[in-house]
Amino acid sequence: MGDRNPFRRLDPAILAAFGCIVVLLLLGSLYSSSFLSPEYLLQQLKVASFLGVIATGAMLVILLGQIDLSVPWVVAAGGMMSTAVAGLGPLGQVLAIPAGVACGVLLGLVNGAGVAYLRLPSMVVTLAVNAVTQGLMVAHTGGFAPQDASSPAMRYLATGDTLFGVPNALVVWVAIGAATVFLLSRTTFGRVVYAIGNRERAAYLSGARVRLVLLASFALAGALSAFGGVLLAGYASKAAQAMGDAYLLPAIAAVVLGGTSILGGRGNYLGTVAGVILITLLQSSLSVMQIQEWGRHVIYGVVIVAMLLVYGRGRRAGD
Repeated sequence: MGDRNPFRRLDPAILAAFGCIVVLLLLGSLYSSSFLSPEYLLQQLKVASFLGVIATGAMLVILLGQIDLSVPWVVAAGGMMSTAVAGLGPLGQVLAIPAGVACGVLLGLVNGAGVAYLRLPSMVVTLAVNAVTQGLMVAHTGGFAPQDASSPAMRYLATGDTLFGVPNALVVWVAIGAATVFLLSRTTFGRVVYAIGNRERAAYLSGARVRLVLLASFALAGALSAFGGVLLAGYASKAAQAMGDAYLLPAIAAVVLGGTSILGGRGNYLGTVAGVILITLLQSSLSVMQIQEWGRHVIYGVVIVAMLLVYGRGRRAGD
């Protein structure tokens, strides 16, 4: 079973990720002294928070040895439904965030039911859910950009600052991260997640409620993806149809860069945090270098394949 305590023993992949973060910052400081300024670092952490929330859900699914390809349009559905509800009036503004997250939970339950009860490959189920959600959202907007605006609460969470100038989005990510660490390291649910990732059949034979944990994990992943969409809509003050497209590969890359085995059963949240920060700084650096969007996706794809080769071989060697 994987090492669930993120502070018990640092994985070499985590150390490498943090080392790359330091290197990127030092190289960036050669280009501009602002790379090491507190303002720049806080801004990068704020931007990383959106990816961090979405990557948290991706990590839960990957720990199971599964994959969630519905992230793009679950993110979009969360943002679009929350802004749509916010446009209904004062009560709608109160219910906007819960409504967006509830859409993600529902879509996650569909994913989980397909994997846990219908025994379909997660890649097929989540890709189908992504396509269906895209169709529903296009039908909802009539094929045009959503006209509704985010609620004040959404904008406050995404763009506001707490005391000492700490972005609210960062506080939200820290809270979600702390809850995830507790869930994975201190609960039966977390132990079963790692057990399923290592040997699903063995977990089932030991009496673990495998199907329920699979269902709950996909529901949590859907909720976190949708909440990421809510935050993004609050950050931009509105939702957009393609708002989640840029988060699928970075979320997966962040998780595997942090040492979580894409085959499941091994990884901890500290590594995901390192991966998210590294991906965010890499995106910032690539933007400064004026690398086009297609080039960034090529880089993410190469990273995922490389990490799959590394961890895939390590996993087989231990079998």
